[in-house]
Amino acid sequence: MSSLAPPQESTQREQWGSQLGFLLAAIGSAVGLGNIWRFPGVAYTNGGGAFIVPYVVALLMVGIPVLFLDYSIGHRFRGSAPAGFRRLSRRFEWLGWWQVLICFVIMTYYAVIVAWALRYTFFSINAAWGDDAQSFFYDFIGLNTDAVAYSASPVGGVAIPLIIVWAFGLIVIALGVTNGVERANKFFLPLLVIMFVAFVIRAVTLPGATDGLNALFTPDWSALGDYRVWMAAFGQIFFSLSVAFGIMLTYSSYLRKRSDLLGTGLVAGFANSSFEILAGIGVFATLGFMAGQQGVAVGDLEGISGVALSFITFPTIISQMPGGALFGVLFFASFTMAGLTSFISIIQVVAAGVTEKFNLSPAKASLLAGIPAMVISLVLFGTDSGLYDLDVVDAFINNIGVVVSAIIMCVGVGLVLRQTGTLRRHLNVVSGSHLIGVWWQVIICVVVPVLLGFMFVQTVWAYATAGYDPTSYTPGFEAVFGWGMLFVCAVATAVLTMIKWRTPVDDFTPVNLDELELEEAH
Repeated sequence: MSSLAPPQESTQREQWGSQLGFLLAAIGSAVGLGNIWRFPGVAYTNGGGAFIVPYVVALLMVGIPVLFLDYSIGHRFRGSAPAGFRRLSRRFEWLGWWQVLICFVIMTYYAVIVAWALRYTFFSINAAWGDDAQSFFYDFIGLNTDAVAYSASPVGGVAIPLIIVWAFGLIVIALGVTNGVERANKFFLPLLVIMFVAFVIRAVTLPGATDGLNALFTPDWSALGDYRVWMAAFGQIFFSLSVAFGIMLTYSSYLRKRSDLLGTGLVAGFANSSFEILAGIGVFATLGFMAGQQGVAVGDLEGISGVALSFITFPTIISQMPGGALFGVLFFASFTMAGLTSFISIIQVVAAGVTEKFNLSPAKASLLAGIPAMVISLVLFGTDSGLYDLDVVDAFINNIGVVVSAIIMCVGVGLVLRQTGTLRRHLNVVSGSHLIGVWWQVIICVVVPVLLGFMFVQTVWAYATAGYDPTSYTPGFEAVFGWGMLFVCAVATAVLTMIKWRTPVDDFTPVNLDELELEEAH
């Protein structure tokens, strides 16, 4: 077949049922666990209300521009991350597989956190943790607090909800983009918003809520002179928007030929940030209540972010407040749904790559990618050492693996292949807009690589010399679950890149922008 012939998959490839379906899926992917348990703590410890300044700058200077880059590659080259980058240039197919492997690792431990939240939704009904939420959580996950070392001992209480979460995720992906992913997001995302808004309304009516909100939003303007505050803002935006590791690239590849990429990207970006602000209000209003109950200042509380916030601090608060059962169900059900919508987007990246590489149906690809991941999930993170394993793997995969992906994507597309001009035109033409100018190319080619490069060098140097968390983990433990996991991903990336495609991935012609412009003119 001639390389100029229209691609076969243009009529066979799955598509979103509507632009709204894509938008809801994009927002559902971005709104995840990090919005609820990470943003409030990051904002509080980095200048409070003053953090909004670098946060908005980061959203406009990194988050949305890189989101547009993901959209442009996915929509123009109509494929999974590996197919999209191969069609861009054969030299960069490996980058697509690197993103697939990152998502593969993330989904193995992300499912565990969602499983914890699912179980805690039911624990909330009768405050099963009693007066000692910390001991209850450690017992629930079977954590060995005597020694930090890998344990293969399974935890039954975690395994059951974990299998339920995996079954849900794989069934949704197996049903396809329209019948599975789109329908799931159309149901769960509105329900998530309703339940979380109800949670926030209850939180701000608690005694002491004002103290918590003052602690969060009172600005420390001196913090703006600390480069670490700015790096924290860029890191938060970067990770919370789900950019540069294949999710938005894959999702945009299922859009119709003419789609409003720019409008959708702006709505998704600002919706994600709005949810983070809402989460900050709900979380710190609740922490203000807890501080009042204990007779201390909000700043003296411990466990205001991450696992400790969600599974130790919040259960403690739920036990102390009137109507705690309803409050707990609202919080953990919202937490679960936020996790599920993000979880299915991560699986979709892996399944899409497998589908196109090996010419499989969505159902078969879901099983081929999902069952090994589920086994790893159970063996590594559903055991007595699961929390330790998860903490180290997450730090290295996100702070090194994802950042490397973003830097190489921007430098490769912008400076090596010099494709940002074409991609900028693609964004404008298919969206029927002229919003994107040369400024976007400057951001992608220069600003993002410099900022992320600075973060990357700092992180790698710190991890290599001092370790990720030397007070908690031995160098050997970090070597296996941190550097070792990155090495395994690199090897798997090389292997998958060398395997021959079973679909005509190179038999492809991008959207003809001249024709679209003529159609618009007439």
